Amino acid sequence: MSEFNPEFCGYRSPLSTRYASKEMQYLFSEQNKFSTWRKLWIILAKAQKELGLEISDAQIAEMEAHIEDIDFPAAAEEEKLTRHDVMAHVHVFAKQCPLAAPIIHLGATSCYVGDNTDLLVLKGGLDSLLPKLVGVIKRLSEFAVEYRDLPTLGFTHLQPAQLTTVGKRCTLWVQDLLMDERALRNCRDNLRFRGVKGTTGTQASFLQLFAGDGDKVRQLDQKVTNLAGFEKYYAVTGQTYTRKVDLEIVSALSSLGATVHKMCSDLRLLASRKEVEEPFEKTQIGSSAMAYKRNPMRSERCCALARHLITLHASAANTLAVQWLERTLDDSANRRLTLSEAFLSADACLLTLLNISQGLVVYPKVIERNIAQELPFMSTENVIMAMVQAGGDRQICHEKIRVLSHEAGAQVKQHGKDNDLVERIRADAYFAPILGDLDKILDPKTFTGRAADQVLEFVREEVDPVVARYGSNVETKSIGLAI
Repeated sequence: MSEFNPEFCGYRSPLSTRYASKEMQYLFSEQNKFSTWRKLWIILAKAQKELGLEISDAQIAEMEAHIEDIDFPAAAEEEKLTRHDVMAHVHVFAKQCPLAAPIIHLGATSCYVGDNTDLLVLKGGLDSLLPKLVGVIKRLSEFAVEYRDLPTLGFTHLQPAQLTTVGKRCTLWVQDLLMDERALRNCRDNLRFRGVKGTTGTQASFLQLFAGDGDKVRQLDQKVTNLAGFEKYYAVTGQTYTRKVDLEIVSALSSLGATVHKMCSDLRLLASRKEVEEPFEKTQIGSSAMAYKRNPMRSERCCALARHLITLHASAANTLAVQWLERTLDDSANRRLTLSEAFLSADACLLTLLNISQGLVVYPKVIERNIAQELPFMSTENVIMAMVQAGGDRQICHEKIRVLSHEAGAQVKQHGKDNDLVERIRADAYFAPILGDLDKILDPKTFTGRAADQVLEFVREEVDPVVARYGSNVETKSIGLAI
């Protein structure tokens, strides 16, 4: 019997193996996490040295030489002994840096590295997602402009309604995505650093290190914050930064999930009507049994991932709700799952959505045929008004149209035939005064109102300023997708 490949003998998240980008996976990797811990210990030592503590350049240089070379097996063994992940890594780092060992983690609590690393990762995650989101917005806006005046059936209650245009419908998706961009950008721009706060947020340990000099403690907080790439720190914390921060970010990501699900559900409905389809590759197989099928698998994937993303809001809200007093550790395991999966799911959704938006296929003839089945009924009021303007009696005309509409409706519903109301109008001598204008009266473009102008105004006033804010950072590169 052949041996199993150990790589495939344990659980692996499909977010890593199938869906999310390598960039986002690295942000939440152990390598990035623990090398960031080491960077934070170096930042702390540098700031403490600048403010007068006896820390040498040699100690700092020794730590800097070992930022990336983490001995993971040794750390795992240490954690078995200590049952404490931070102290396990302190011990391993200290063995690699014997000169610096006495000053590693000086005055700090576990949340100095744990929470501050999380904040750096959250910031990096938002920085990664926003250009992808704007890339989707940009491409969909281009699609909206291209199809701004192509009439299509509108639907309310999932029943045919007044005409809109393909491009105008797309702007509804873009509008929601713009709100998501605003929410995520606000999360990123308002994100602060935990800094150095000590075990319960009082900075008591650092006040002792600096012999009661509170000004130096405040300077230390600001120096560490700046060295980590932040401008501001949270003025007050418990042991951790408030989990309200996590909730705000996961809320914005969850809201993005709702947007994605709505848009991709719409695309699935349109695909079922054969009006608009997502990209379909030449060698792609839609069904193992039904060879003719062109399933909207990308949109279905987005809906599946978005549903998971939406559910994570409750997890973040509950974690905030159950944090007692200055802190309880029942947030830890939950946050390991919730934060990473929220970002990886959002990343996977946007990568897939970018692929979809760059290859949408529109079928005008199918749309035209579907309009032809419904427009005759929708146009009856226009026909009546034209007859009145030609000298007819409104009530007589209304009754004529009512009878002919019911007859045409019976052909559609009872006999499965096409809507022949227009032919019935043409055949009725009563309508002879307007027959020459009937094609103009029934032109679908006369039923779409200001839709085309609305698209151009929306893109110019709402979309272009957002896209311009990101400049060349907008993600526009299409990607290959896993199954």
